[in-house]
Amino acid sequence: MAVLITDICISCDACLDECPVGAIVDNDDNPTGEDVYFVYKDKCVECVGHNDTPACADACPTEGCIVWDEVGSSKVEKDDRGEVGEPVVE
Repeated sequence: MAVLITDICISCDACLDECPVGAIVDNDDNPTGEDVYFVYKDKCVECVGHNDTPACADACPTEGCIVWDEVGSSKVEKDDRGEVGEPVVE
């Protein structure tokens, strides 16, 4: 499971520099063309081996903006993650 940035994102850039694997891009580079930040599911490692929790969610000032995405979308997945759609950090 990767993380997903929801449409309540305020585009503050806090998450961009925190991602240890460069899985997050801003709305200008979003491959879907949507005006929101985007997480590449195949790159996201949920910060396993880097941080205790996903660094993007810890850095995000908007509560509930970064949530868990579907199971099996990431090459590395945390054992103790929450449910799909649930905020990564509360």
